Amino acid sequence: VQLQAFGGGLVQAGGSLRLSCAASGRTFGVRAMGWFRQAPGKEREFVASITWNWVNTYYADYADSVEGRFTISRDNAKITAYLQMNSLKPEDTAVYYCAAGPQFRSILASAYNCWGQGTLVTVSS
Repeated sequence: VQLQAFGGGLVQAGGSLRLSCAASGRTFGVRAMGWFRQAPGKEREFVASITWNWVNTYYADYADSVEGRFTISRDNAKITAYLQMNSLKPEDTAVYYCAAGPQFRSILASAYNCWGQGTLVTVSS
């Protein structure tokens, strides 16, 4: 599975950005896509994930720090995940990574076995 992330950039505090992550290749078995981020000098942390089961019921999970501001979604026709980020804060500045894997509803980076390149999000105050 190959993942390609798009949508990072520079935005003022309070603004919005939308990240996209497109999966291609052998996507059979992928049941979750997630976003993680890593700020300078900090460890990579979970942001959000979307998981689906065999009847296409979707489950979204969020880190407490982004709950209510970020929304993760998936395109039903494609293995593409989106992260809509609203009310951005300077502390959201980080490189955002998308990930995919077979694990159901996990917030652990180790549960994802495919990673895309990072996309930089910078929020100015």
